Amino acid sequence: MDRSFVAENAKERQRLSSLVAQLTDEQLNLPMENGWTIAVALAHLAFWDQRSLMLMRKWKVTGVEPSPIDIDVTNDALLPLWLALPPRTAAKLAVSSAEAIDHELEESPSKLISAIENLGERFRLYRSEHRKLHLDQIEEFLRKIELEL
Repeated sequence: MDRSFVAENAKERQRLSSLVAQLTDEQLNLPMENGWTIAVALAHLAFWDQRSLMLMRKWKVTGVEPSPIDIDVTNDALLPLWLALPPRTAAKLAVSSAEAIDHELEESPSKLISAIENLGERFRLYRSEHRKLHLDQIEEFLRKIELEL
């Protein structure tokens, strides 16, 4: 069974951890697009990794089944909560949530992984893809800010 998601997730989790360790409190509060800050982007990552973790735990008991969600409505509804989080807490949650879901995926039996693959939703196993998307955005944003200074 192909478990390349383990290495990919670990790579982006390490990248996330390194970025969080380097970010200052001031940088965490920098405004990005759509009312987000860097801390909000990290809280967003934490939420979606936590949701994946809860699904994994549920699926171990009940079996794998689709779990649709309106992503845009969910993100919009959570924005005020993410903004209310202390930025450093959001950053730490992003790292701990990534660690938790990655560990859960690594330890999952092949039968469960196969059932998840059969959903046809790559992101369920490759949490790295979502992290990479937002880490790329954060790093690009920070580069632009640095160039403006």
